[in-house]
Amino acid sequence: MRLLVANTDYGWYGHLLGLAQRPEGLDEANFWRPSGRAGFAALSLGEPLVFKLKKAHGHAVVGFGLFVAFRRLLVREAWDVFGQANGAASLEETERRIAKYLRLRSGTPIPRGHCIGCVLLAPPVLFPEPLWVRGPGDWSENTVASKGYYAEFGEGRRIWQACLDHAAVLNQAVEFTLPGCSVAAEPTHRYGKGQIIRPRLGQGTFRYALEQAYGRCAVTGEHSLPALDAAHIVPFGEGGQHVVENGLLLRADVHRLYDRGYVTVTPDYRFRVSERLREDFDNGKVYYDHEDQKIWMPGAPFPPPDRAALEQHATTRFLDA
Repeated sequence: MRLLVANTDYGWYGHLLGLAQRPEGLDEANFWRPSGRAGFAALSLGEPLVFKLKKAHGHAVVGFGLFVAFRRLLVREAWDVFGQANGAASLEETERRIAKYLRLRSGTPIPRGHCIGCVLLAPPVLFPEPLWVRGPGDWSENTVASKGYYAEFGEGRRIWQACLDHAAVLNQAVEFTLPGCSVAAEPTHRYGKGQIIRPRLGQGTFRYALEQAYGRCAVTGEHSLPALDAAHIVPFGEGGQHVVENGLLLRADVHRLYDRGYVTVTPDYRFRVSERLREDFDNGKVYYDHEDQKIWMPGAPFPPPDRAALEQHATTRFLDA
């Protein structure tokens, strides 16, 4: 399993640590990059990004988060979706930090339409100073931003084991499998060797994880992301979780019909349209054209929709005339 050790802004870390220590905790984080020009391929779903402070703070490792998705977002969009999970108390403070890293002259606004690179993380684990971990012994001052390791050996193993031990001290369970590590964490179902699994998501990361998993409407094939919604199979208010297997990426109109029970997806992943749609509104041809077709499925490493959740929707919400 890979992990990425990345230079981390002390202000970003400190603000998120404060949020994490509140009773409501912190369910997601945006580890943003000031420029959105480059992509991000260093991690796969569920692999850890480890937060390392810079030389002024001794290169200490101060926490980690599990990778969910990467998106280029306008600064305002990132703030609207993630708020203080961007690591700042306000949009204005976020913009000031971005401007600093872009090396803009003081008081110069960020260019209109500027996008930042958003490395979206499942609930981060932040260490207070007594639990800081010694940084990588092989870190070079010439390393600009980040360095990849493997969690099974060397410095990667030492750092990751220490992170897991300190997460246990903080009573923050981490879902994963890692051969050769003794880990105090709550037991979980395991999908495969050496792979972090089922990262718990916040509302914003849930949407972007589904976008990354599907890339199109699961029913119609629509690719235009502004027209697509992250739909819960079992609604969050009814006990459904923000996890990929409890979600479908649907065009907004299909999502609305899904929530109202006029359409469903069966446990064998086929789209069904209720006769009630025709009876109640005397239309719906565009949806009946997709009747009984198999939905678009996410590929590895993303899990397929949960069959039990689909069964629950099909039997309790679908308006089967």
